[in-house]
Amino acid sequence: MRPLRYSLNLTLDGCVHHEAGIPPDPESMAYWTEQMLSADAEIFGRVTYRMMESAWRRPDSGRWPDWMQDWEIPFAEAIDAAKKYVISSTLREVDWNTELLRGDPVQQVRELKEQPGGRLSVGGVRLPLALAEAGLIDEYEFLILPVIAGHGPTLLAGLQERLSLELVDRQQFDSGAVALRYRSSPPHRG
Repeated sequence: MRPLRYSLNLTLDGCVHHEAGIPPDPESMAYWTEQMLSADAEIFGRVTYRMMESAWRRPDSGRWPDWMQDWEIPFAEAIDAAKKYVISSTLREVDWNTELLRGDPVQQVRELKEQPGGRLSVGGVRLPLALAEAGLIDEYEFLILPVIAGHGPTLLAGLQERLSLELVDRQQFDSGAVALRYRSSPPHRG
């Protein structure tokens, strides 16, 4: 089965709102670019897909916008070229190297995991919660930002069962951010 990794930025207090942390820097963008390039495909729900598309899709002109820093372009190129799946019951059509999946999100991701290929990556807030509840996420990768938001949506809010995780990688950044990657562990019974 193809592994599925949930990847996300979050604050020290677990806020997952994309504007609650600190702006990206060259080091964090290089990290996320490497992770994007190592995945076979990205999986998004509608909200995350639209947010990523609005920020990172190459304009029709072929030139990246003036607001984009040179160190952001490798990430933009990686996500622009990446194979993407979006699971949505409301979108009618998609493009941007994206396949639209309809129906039960858990079943759709289970079927993707059963196909041949390499690692899948999922981002966002609501879709990963459903996938975590179903036990479909094999790894959790978080870039913990040195900020306390004090508000906003939090990581996997509403999770019904505790997740047991094993730390498999840790990387510290000059900004004070820390990338942590965990592998899912079987639940402890007793």
